[in-house]
Amino acid sequence: MTAGALADPAAQQRLCRFIATAAGAGNATLASVAPLRGGAIQENWAVDVEIEGGRHSGTQALVLRTDAPTRVAASHNRAQEFALLRAAMAAGVAVPEALWLCTDAAVLGRPFYLMRRMPGVGAGHRVVKELPPGTARDALAERLGSELARIHAISPQTIADLAPDQSFAFLGEPSKSPALDRVRLYRTYLDDLGIGRPVLEWGLRWLELNASGVDAVTLVHQDFRTGNYLVDGQRLTAILDWEFSAWGDPISDIGWFCAKCWRFGSNDREAGGIASRAPFYRAYEAASGRKIDPAAVHYWEVAAHIRWAVIALQQAARHLSGEELSLELALTGRIVPELELEILGLLGMGRRTGRAA
Repeated sequence: MTAGALADPAAQQRLCRFIATAAGAGNATLASVAPLRGGAIQENWAVDVEIEGGRHSGTQALVLRTDAPTRVAASHNRAQEFALLRAAMAAGVAVPEALWLCTDAAVLGRPFYLMRRMPGVGAGHRVVKELPPGTARDALAERLGSELARIHAISPQTIADLAPDQSFAFLGEPSKSPALDRVRLYRTYLDDLGIGRPVLEWGLRWLELNASGVDAVTLVHQDFRTGNYLVDGQRLTAILDWEFSAWGDPISDIGWFCAKCWRFGSNDREAGGIASRAPFYRAYEAASGRKIDPAAVHYWEVAAHIRWAVIALQQAARHLSGEELSLELALTGRIVPELELEILGLLGMGRRTGRAA
């Protein structure tokens, strides 16, 4: 789907007919549509629609989320992400309400779903700079810790009960060693790219030698970070971007959230660039009943930088292939050396139980 396709009156009519049918309404009229910034992996559009009849009658502010022209490996499709949003909302997580899923490519050319548009700022660089100092930052960190605990309360045994009308077979069977699974996955991605990155390979060897078991496998968001939640003033309104969610080690989400690469320059505030770790950890432990092991978080912070470096290389490959020419994708590939430097720093300062060879 492109901006041109959305500007086509015939496409707009098909979208309106879909919304009217899905909403059980007599009619739906498109008031406005505009692309939303962000979402380098998927496309997001702000859609305002007037619905006549049914329980959604009135003007509805929505987001239409669909596939970008090319994909990153391991990203869920829209039907799968729709199912995850349904389960997360049922578990009490602050997410936009997922309303209607369309898998019929005849409507707009690609599968898509519509969800409620929530207020707030999502851009990470703005969130870390615009929050007032002091208690507001700590309060947001505490709320995020509590939200993450709600996500990690979703288990392989409970997810089907949360959204019985959805299938979660795509998540597969939980692994007994999520850490080693990640190592194998990242190595495969590097091999597929066909480029040599010695620092990343060395880091993967360190992860392999230092991997430990996991006490409990839960749903992990896998992209829980500043930049993927909305803040309206000082209030958290929604956790976004569930396309990488999987069964895994819950501490991996904590390592990803606290990783330096997601602090947007506010490196003294180690919890997502917004606060110290203390309020975030405190709220998570209180809500989850789990004690956070700093050594385990360190391990997953190393993994976070390796993972983001691999994704950055994949993003650049989307541009270099010529399939999706994008300055943003091209520039993303340029951050890899900085991530590699951070990996070396983390490994030089962290306690190691093995020796990379």
